[in-house]
Amino acid sequence: MASTFVTKPRYEILDGLRGVAALIVVGFHMMETYRGPDYASQIINHGYLAVDFFFVLSGFVTGYAYDDRWGRMSTWEFFKRRLTRLHPMVVFSVLIGAAFYFFQGYYSKAALENTGWILFFACILTDLLMIPTGRGIDIRGWGEITSFNGPSWSLMFEYWGNVLYAFLFRRLPTVGLAAVCVVSAFFTMDVALGWDVFGLFHKQQFNLTGGWILNGQHMYTGFVRLIYPYVCGLLIARLLSGRITPENISGSPIRIKNSFFWCSLAIVVILCMPCIGGKVGVADGLYQCLAVWFLFPLIVLAGAGGNMTREWTAKLCRFLGDISYPLYIVHYPVAMMQFRWIRNYPDAPMWMHIGVFISVYVISIALAYGALKTFDEPVRTWLKKHWLK
Repeated sequence: MASTFVTKPRYEILDGLRGVAALIVVGFHMMETYRGPDYASQIINHGYLAVDFFFVLSGFVTGYAYDDRWGRMSTWEFFKRRLTRLHPMVVFSVLIGAAFYFFQGYYSKAALENTGWILFFACILTDLLMIPTGRGIDIRGWGEITSFNGPSWSLMFEYWGNVLYAFLFRRLPTVGLAAVCVVSAFFTMDVALGWDVFGLFHKQQFNLTGGWILNGQHMYTGFVRLIYPYVCGLLIARLLSGRITPENISGSPIRIKNSFFWCSLAIVVILCMPCIGGKVGVADGLYQCLAVWFLFPLIVLAGAGGNMTREWTAKLCRFLGDISYPLYIVHYPVAMMQFRWIRNYPDAPMWMHIGVFISVYVISIALAYGALKTFDEPVRTWLKKHWLK
């Protein structure tokens, strides 16, 4: 396949949409404390599906950026580039999470009392190396595979997506990628519709939450959430690369005026949609399947086919794109402090709850932007100069 990499545009609208989804994730996590016993009562009800949207974007961007580089780029060079892009913020998030650990207090008392300094620093090391941990190394008492920053679990699956792409997916013909999408769609239904054909779940789940605990149920759910969106993104990138013309340099068949606005609105509606039917069940599980199978890919296609008509929109998309990954990866330790405040002051007046919510939101964005400018960008610049040369 002839390389068209140098002529492809930067999809700034997709960068902006990633930022919109990251902002919703922050709100989703901050609202979790106010929910009832199940996901039906969650205020930003389907915010967790932002991870599945991220995987579609990741597959698309990976295929778009690297499909035509193989032959000029080795597998190790690919991994070096992905590590340079992703891992500096992983390091930053672990250090922030470890520092904030002492001020959160939303873990079990028993877990806190059993945490010695050796275990504490061992967890820092495993998180820095992205080594999943089980209940034997669990300093919060939640059984998470990452000790200091909950959302890092999805980065582990992102890394697995890169491994699968380098060794398998990039070698598949287009029809092979389509076949993987069709087969993996079955597994999406297995989780979201409560089929549990492999008997991995303790009870019928009816949603796509999971991936952050080292057991069969969560690991299966995590890979199910990864494979279809990621491969679908790769497939979209592959198909668009064959449609590029001077009249349509993006290759997308969907061209919508003001696409950033309409795609952003679609993301907000999908992720904030109340639980379908008012309870966790088949109807809501089917909604999640449809979102992952069709709605997210359509948003990516529409975003890829959009044009920037206003300078302020371009600046907004660049800003949102720049902070999207830092915001996603650093907000959770800050949100945990909000959890503790709510736990300590559940009867505080509403204006205080609103004030804390806004404050934590602003602090999370400021921390993400500061991390981007003072750590992530300088470290990546140094790595590009001294490691990727």
